[in-house]
Amino acid sequence: AWRDVGGGIQLSTSGSFRHLDKSSLQRPDLLAGRTPRTINMNRLGDALSLDPAHLARAHYHPRPVDSIPAPENAGPPVKALLVYNTNPAAVAPDQSAVHTGLAREDLFTVVLEHFQTDTADYADFILPATTQLEHWDIVRPYGHYMLGLNQPAIPPVGESAPNSEIFRRLAQAMGYDDPCFVETDEEILRTLMAAQSHPHFTGVTWEALLEHGFVRLNLPAPYLPFAQGSFPTPSGKCEFYSSRMATDGYDPLPDYTPPAWADGQAIGTLVCISPPAHSFLNSSFANVPRFQQREGDPCVWLHPTDATARGIAPGTRVQVKNERGGTTLTAKITKDIVPGTVLAPGIWWTKFSPTGGNINQVTSQDEADMGAGACFYDALVQVTVAGQVQPEEADLLSARGVD
Repeated sequence: AWRDVGGGIQLSTSGSFRHLDKSSLQRPDLLAGRTPRTINMNRLGDALSLDPAHLARAHYHPRPVDSIPAPENAGPPVKALLVYNTNPAAVAPDQSAVHTGLAREDLFTVVLEHFQTDTADYADFILPATTQLEHWDIVRPYGHYMLGLNQPAIPPVGESAPNSEIFRRLAQAMGYDDPCFVETDEEILRTLMAAQSHPHFTGVTWEALLEHGFVRLNLPAPYLPFAQGSFPTPSGKCEFYSSRMATDGYDPLPDYTPPAWADGQAIGTLVCISPPAHSFLNSSFANVPRFQQREGDPCVWLHPTDATARGIAPGTRVQVKNERGGTTLTAKITKDIVPGTVLAPGIWWTKFSPTGGNINQVTSQDEADMGAGACFYDALVQVTVAGQVQPEEADLLSARGVD
């Protein structure tokens, strides 16, 4: 299918920009031989903990099981946090742990923002950030082959500044005097584009971007990236047997692996998934009244079988909870969801919840087997009418036709 235009199912075009050479903007020599620890942002709750065992789990490692350092090697507690381009108080998993960490009196938190987000509520200082209308940027796409240049339409409003300007000021305050720390954003982007040598970037120059605003990569039209194979695999083929998975200790063939909790799933628990709401982009736009109105109340969708077993009718206020936390949502009923599964669209800001939390109250900091990503769709929950206890197990079994 990949040899035909429109073949296959779905593929982001962002991979075609993997040849964008960013090494001209990287200065590892300034580390002077130091190797800073890298924290997995999906384990922010652990990272902000004062418990060395939790902090050790927050270290980024591509193989979660094999690479967790011993607690005594976890390093010192995180004492300062600079947040930009994200809203972790709303979007990070295991929300109660994240909020506990953000609320630490000894944690110095600075947030660069446009809005008073949930995370900004925890900040010691909030610095006004520029919007896309006020700063320079190079924009890579997901669905086409045009490299875009974002030029400021207006000067920064008030005291707002691009993230890069904040970094420059921090570097100067910390005594870094290398010339790279005084380069303007425009100079940085000029340097980036001048360093491109891959054939895909022939004709994609700074001057062309300034003139046209966007320039297509030097690719055939139509472009079929895998017409001759050349997949990003060791063999260059579309692999059904993955040697990399075998090396990492995983089944190298396609198979179904039950969730880690499957054998111990308690009667009455439901699998909770939390895909993005149609009107939001993660937590972006969740503070805009017209998008809130379009989305309606924060809700959870249940199958009629599961709803009936719990005495839940459409519009009922229900609590979705597990051992990590819980949130109150409005129930909606549909046959479009599999029995045993509930769906809670996200990501609402916690300040718009009557209980001060969103669906990430129930997600965990567990990591996916490959890449150490978050397991947002792997949470077990109880769903009850708000203020009521969970129905008896026998009633739930009977509702599912189990003797």
